[in-house]
Amino acid sequence: MLAPGQVANAADTPDVYAGKMALYKNMEAALQIPWYYLAGADQYEHSLRAARRDLEPAKGFIGIHIEPSKWSGALNPDLNDVNPLTITFFDGLGQDGNGDGKADITNDTDRLYAFSKHLQAYGADEDNIRIGLWDYYKRDKAVSIIIGNAEIYKKYGRLDLHEKAFPVPVRTHYTYLNTWGSARGWGGRRIHEGTDIFADYSLPVRSTSYGIIEMKGWNKFGGWRIGIRDLNNTYHYFAHLSGFAKGLKVGQIVEPGQVIGGVGSTGYGPPGTSGKFPPHLHYGMYKDNGITEWSFDPYPYLKLWERKDLAKKK
Repeated sequence: MLAPGQVANAADTPDVYAGKMALYKNMEAALQIPWYYLAGADQYEHSLRAARRDLEPAKGFIGIHIEPSKWSGALNPDLNDVNPLTITFFDGLGQDGNGDGKADITNDTDRLYAFSKHLQAYGADEDNIRIGLWDYYKRDKAVSIIIGNAEIYKKYGRLDLHEKAFPVPVRTHYTYLNTWGSARGWGGRRIHEGTDIFADYSLPVRSTSYGIIEMKGWNKFGGWRIGIRDLNNTYHYFAHLSGFAKGLKVGQIVEPGQVIGGVGSTGYGPPGTSGKFPPHLHYGMYKDNGITEWSFDPYPYLKLWERKDLAKKK
């Protein structure tokens, strides 16, 4: 049931969340980097590990990955060096975070401390943290995703924010089949990158996750549409809407089940085009792995979320 990286931390439990939070808070106390920025970056890297075959799953609480050459220093002849002095001499990132005299790349505390020290060198306010993140990842999208994660964690003050919801209210009049990958012809030959949920016009459309609104507006294919990025670095795409919930804006944090718009039949033309097909919600899911982004089949997740929402209603 899991697409690559869809559930970045499938093994998370209350103990794991508590262990992570303790590490983030300790670093905040030691280096004055707000814990939610560390959590945002760590969660981003957990999602990369889950989406890519060239990165091993995290063996501890912390997902932040540092290449051995960056840890020990590019010119260091010993890539397994754990001596903080020689690592510093070769300009490596490695640090002794737990006070045992070793800069151990496999140790959660040492690795998180090294990452935090990198950010601290730029400053502890958001603008400088953005600069530090860009210098570390060299990718604008990585910075925006991490900052979005941090804003969500800051708002709720906790890490267990992976609840999901079906995109329309259950026990209402709707129907859907697995249409991902089907051929589409309007606007050129292409495949259908989502699942169509046919429903009554203006039936509420709901956010499926905690996330940040990355995009809102018109697209000639999708009509009025909204894009939401969740904490697993999955982009949720809602298209053909009749309109948007009042006050909804790009950059806003949303929750599972929050109404974001209504089912419609907009699209296939210039802004305002409507009625070229029956009213339905086009729902798509996309995964970013730090290098590229691709579509994957949302149908199994829709069935899972629908069952869970139906169970809540009993």
